Amino acid sequence: MTAFIELSEYNPSWPEMFQSERLFLENVASEWLYGAIEHVGSTSVTGLVAKPIIDIMFGVRNLRDSRAAIGVLEKNGYCYALYKTNVMHWFCKPSEDHRTHHLHLVPFNSLLWHQRIEFRDALRSNKELAFEYGSLKRNLAAEHEKDRELYTDKKWPFIKRVLEQDNR
Repeated sequence: MTAFIELSEYNPSWPEMFQSERLFLENVASEWLYGAIEHVGSTSVTGLVAKPIIDIMFGVRNLRDSRAAIGVLEKNGYCYALYKTNVMHWFCKPSEDHRTHHLHLVPFNSLLWHQRIEFRDALRSNKELAFEYGSLKRNLAAEHEKDRELYTDKKWPFIKRVLEQDNR
């Protein structure tokens, strides 16, 4: 999934976009919902620079039982991609080339679930940390503007450090 990286200043409509999509997902995929639907990623942190794509984490019981949701979501505007299939079912919307939403079907209460919530909450509660992360994202986007995978991978040491501090 290599694509050009576009960062935007925080948009106050992002939480509303998440809420609207959350309601949509509850209507079309509630059969597979287990736990919660969470707004994660940089668009979920007030004031943080972000790729203008709403990241949604949708709790499922497990990956095997939620495979049936893939076809339903595809019929409702999501594009399924084979990405990190050992920990999630991943989708983008409306297309691979033009994304407004990323949907992650993740087993509720899994390690990935907890890490994403903990990282989001750490950024929400610590403006200095969020500023530091925003600066890192800007630098990495400039350095790796045409390689989304490398941009994402290079953020991991920062994320790991925050998660380790949060668990002390």
